[in-house]
Amino acid sequence: MTDLTPKERFMRALECKDVDKVPVCSVTQTGTIELMRLSGANWPEAHFDAGKMATLAIAAHELAGLEAVRYPFDGTGMAQTLGCKIIEGTYDTQPSIVDFPFKEAEDAENLTIPENLLECERVATLLEATDIVKERISEDIPVVAGILGPAGLAMSLIGARNYLMWFISKPDTIKQLITTCTDICIEYSNALFDHGTDAVCLPDSEAGPDLIPPEFFEMMILDEYKRFNQKVNGKTIAHICGDASDILEPLSTSGFDGISIEEKVDVGYAKSVIGNKACLIGNISPVHTLLGMPPEKLKEQAKNCIDDGIDILAPGCGLAPHTSLANLKAFVASRDEYYMEKGEL
Repeated sequence: MTDLTPKERFMRALECKDVDKVPVCSVTQTGTIELMRLSGANWPEAHFDAGKMATLAIAAHELAGLEAVRYPFDGTGMAQTLGCKIIEGTYDTQPSIVDFPFKEAEDAENLTIPENLLECERVATLLEATDIVKERISEDIPVVAGILGPAGLAMSLIGARNYLMWFISKPDTIKQLITTCTDICIEYSNALFDHGTDAVCLPDSEAGPDLIPPEFFEMMILDEYKRFNQKVNGKTIAHICGDASDILEPLSTSGFDGISIEEKVDVGYAKSVIGNKACLIGNISPVHTLLGMPPEKLKEQAKNCIDDGIDILAPGCGLAPHTSLANLKAFVASRDEYYMEKGEL
């Protein structure tokens, strides 16, 4: 099998079909200082301006060689839309939430989807950025949009303390809140697909075992993931930070086309659990490896990841802003070198 375009390769990988070589890209944030400098699109403006967001996202493909365009670069957009207060961050830090709107369970239970959700500023900016990206890049390049998953959105709206306590003291409130947040994710995702996004990635580490026990995931979140994947009109990827090993089996039944894991999860183990129920994505450390290693050591780790059975070679989480362009290029090159060394290119 030869001459697949990056988009064909990416989509076939998500469908667990044969490919000529594993795709190499990022399904998590791709903004770096060097890419900002070279593209002229800087943080924090690129979080809030559609044109700059598109420019910086495209730079990771055009300058670093990553085989997908992925945006935005933070996860505060929908949370801010629903009432969270944020700080905008700096040239090398992302926006962050500093206060949440729902302090009491009764308030959280009354969360509704705004009638003009898709017209709200942060949401409209991402949709406009999608249009700009689609206009500016080849149809052969896949476009991946990130949106905060329902568990992450729920915790953003009620704060970490309430989120963790209410699983025990107010489980009905948590269940209702995650259900409403799932409805929001469905509407948001389908709008992105209508604008031409090829895949939506849901970072949702708040659903993972580093924060809540696996039994809570299965009781409170799994069915909402299944409903989400039944209702959306395109390819979906779940990204869970931390050691997600204990929920990989149920997660693989939830309908996501791809599951993105970080370096704490053993690729061989994950592949043995997931099999062909979903595409396995990851899991090169963005800090220890992509930021901290020289190119040749980085390449060695990436090649080992392919050997271990990864389906899409990618960072295990968002890129550290100070990651060098040289290392990103080495990361991409490692994939081709792997196949050349195997005599398959």
